[in-house]
Amino acid sequence: MSWAAWGMQSLQVLLALAIAPLFAAWLQMLRALLQNRRPAGLGQGYRDLRRLFAKESLLPEDSSWLFRFSPYVLFGTKVMATTLVPILAVNLPLARAADVIALVGLLAVARIFQVLAAMDTGTPFADLGAHREMLVSALAEPALLTAFFIASLLAGSSSLSTIVAHTQVEITSLHPSMVFAAAAFFLVLLIENARIPVDNPATHLELTMIHEAMLLEYSGRHLALLEWGAQLKLLLYVAMGIALFFPWGIADHVGLVAVMLALAAFFGKLFLAAPILALVETLLAKKRLFRVPEFAASAFLFGVIGLLTHFMLGA
Repeated sequence: MSWAAWGMQSLQVLLALAIAPLFAAWLQMLRALLQNRRPAGLGQGYRDLRRLFAKESLLPEDSSWLFRFSPYVLFGTKVMATTLVPILAVNLPLARAADVIALVGLLAVARIFQVLAAMDTGTPFADLGAHREMLVSALAEPALLTAFFIASLLAGSSSLSTIVAHTQVEITSLHPSMVFAAAAFFLVLLIENARIPVDNPATHLELTMIHEAMLLEYSGRHLALLEWGAQLKLLLYVAMGIALFFPWGIADHVGLVAVMLALAAFFGKLFLAAPILALVETLLAKKRLFRVPEFAASAFLFGVIGLLTHFMLGA
């Protein structure tokens, strides 16, 4: 593998780390405008991270090493997951190291550490959020796997890079099973990133908190890493959706012109994806907690229908 490919791999990771707070701020800004509120601006995500990194990290008295270690594990696993997704180009050096199953496994490791760290604090809110997180993720992860399996069956490989390369070749083919896979993936994106109607990252209400409940005891650089990791996870899911269902523009080789075009295409897709997410979150109401498993089950149902469609119609 050439040095140019490794450089491209590094550029992809650095780009994701750099623009994750910007994309989250862009999404938050669009939500504010749609709700007739004054937006905080595109630099708010960076300002929040800088403020948190400058503050001292306080630890609960009875917490163990797990509480202090988990933010680094969560952030590290999401950075590793970023290396497996073809954001700008396919066939990058680390893309061959793991397939979509390993990608889901990496995200699951991050979730397990976050849940264990929340339970390690011994506070009722964090414990409540940990139990709710496991309840929802038990249905979201199978739905995500079914969406990946549909794409894998069509491409004949479980490597995300190979799937993207195959989709680019058969760009004019219409596969009904991929429509159901896209629906399942979009619902999982909302679930896994604590978005409305499943969760609201801006609320601190006991009756509705899931993700935020697990972060209440964190402060300083630990909270900064968790917030940055959550922004990176949102960008990662959007990038996975783009790679699976809208792979146009992703470079098939490492070259200056191809990379510049891939970069422009990626920013253009992000620019369009944010208004869709903001519109969905604005139009939908937050679901009551006991209705969230039904929402997650509907994502799994879309995935199963997609698999049945593939086996029955062969497309």
